[in-house]
Amino acid sequence: MHEDWQPIRISEVAALFAGFDGPWWLAGGVAIELFVGAPFRSHGDIDVVILRTDQSRLHDALAGWELWAVDPPGALRPWPAGEVLPASVHDIWCRDRPDGPWRLQVMIDESDGACWVSRRDPRIRRPLESLGHDADGVPYLAPEVQLFYKSRRPRPRDELDFSMALPHLSPDQRHWLDEALAMTDERHPWQERLDGT
Repeated sequence: MHEDWQPIRISEVAALFAGFDGPWWLAGGVAIELFVGAPFRSHGDIDVVILRTDQSRLHDALAGWELWAVDPPGALRPWPAGEVLPASVHDIWCRDRPDGPWRLQVMIDESDGACWVSRRDPRIRRPLESLGHDADGVPYLAPEVQLFYKSRRPRPRDELDFSMALPHLSPDQRHWLDEALAMTDERHPWQERLDGT
């Protein structure tokens, strides 16, 4: 049940979230591919990020879907409309029919007014207006932010995403990611490559 994924397409995500009353961004490896400008690997799921302050609006955007909260350390449970999720829950798995495959993962991020706040370290912040980019009208998470998420325990696909994105990162994007990594790791292996050494 937990491994049965048939992710929807980017165009379907955009259609579902067209009426979402709040900011949202495609995330994960798909966001890195949108930044790079070409697909380079397969994806087992598709991710969207929303803000915790907008969580109640997700039920409206995905009317008729089943939404399941991922309670730490990873137990799935139905998430009924009207329930305010605790701060410990930041993943929602979604499917469009009972007992169907999972189609979409929604991650809940923190904010403080007009600033995004990292779940890993609340010292790491940036204006919400700078949190994403746009690909033909589809918002996606800024690559340096997505790579910061991926840096915690990088899997082979995260290493590939970093390698593919690195040549496209601007000096400002490299600097932001380097500083974020420095705040959360003594010395992350990616930092040498960000420095160009």
